[in-house]
Amino acid sequence: MSKRCIVMGASAGGVEAFKDVVAGLTADLPAPVFIVLHIPPYVVSSLPTILSAAGSLKAVHPKDGEKIKEGVIYVAPPDHHLLIVKDKMAVKKGPKENRFRPSIDALFRSAAYMYGTGAIGVILSGALDDGTSGLWTIQQLGGLSVVQTPNQARFESMPRSALEYVDANYQMSSLEIGALLSRLVLEPVAPEHNSEEKEMDELKKRIKTEVDIAAEAGALQKGVLELGEPSSYTCPECHGVLAKISEGEISRYRCHTGHAYTDGALLEAVMETSEETLWQVIRGLEESVMLLKDMGKRLEDAGNSDRANIFFAQAKTLEKRSVRFQSDALKHEILSRENIEQLQ
Repeated sequence: MSKRCIVMGASAGGVEAFKDVVAGLTADLPAPVFIVLHIPPYVVSSLPTILSAAGSLKAVHPKDGEKIKEGVIYVAPPDHHLLIVKDKMAVKKGPKENRFRPSIDALFRSAAYMYGTGAIGVILSGALDDGTSGLWTIQQLGGLSVVQTPNQARFESMPRSALEYVDANYQMSSLEIGALLSRLVLEPVAPEHNSEEKEMDELKKRIKTEVDIAAEAGALQKGVLELGEPSSYTCPECHGVLAKISEGEISRYRCHTGHAYTDGALLEAVMETSEETLWQVIRGLEESVMLLKDMGKRLEDAGNSDRANIFFAQAKTLEKRSVRFQSDALKHEILSRENIEQLQ
């Protein structure tokens, strides 16, 4: 297995950024390249074809268990995590992270665990903050971090988040990153951190647990509850209790079924769930109104107008309540770290 690997992550605006980087990679690159781009699970990805045409390296969607080769770009398939496990790749449908599968964080953690100081992490254009925790992990284990200059990215949130929490080794435009990576993979790999350090041992143990969770189901059996202290929050996807994980200044959460969130991703998910709940209440009220009117109509047709009016009156009461909920639902705002900061 190569002593170096390159892992890159992006979401919105990422295709053009990836093309820029790949165009600058040398044809004899002595390291594998792994890429995660956020795309919907129902979309057929043409990214390998696009990247193969953009540079001199071949890009492919790898298969689960495929052996890693130098000078190949491995692109995570839609709806599958891409993970590095020894000298092979795991392509799995593990729990989502930040509501994404594939997850940038999951890939980066696996690279940090397997390659240590030989891992090079790259964050490019994208919304929200997926990849920040993974890049932090790479740096903690002695790897190198590269971030696209935010004001040169089509979407600045991901690069800005990475730079806020990680003291990146390099910050530059996507057009410059390829040449930089081609040089970095030729440099000697720094010695590993002292494995006898207690904090480092605990960090590596947690990273392995999270990589294992992303690789397959069974988060509870793999010790997810030992990753952090129980929080007062519940998972928006499965409603399980979330454990709080602290990484420097980063706060993350993971539930016992394996779903994971940064605090920013959790806020957005909770707000979306709140909106869905409001519309479910409206649906329930309106169905009740229709049912009450139907029951009243049957009573009226049977000549029992007094009883029918009771049902009609109750229907009007619920109808007014439904209108109030609709007004609240239409005013509901999906809060995120990004749009809150824009209010300043």
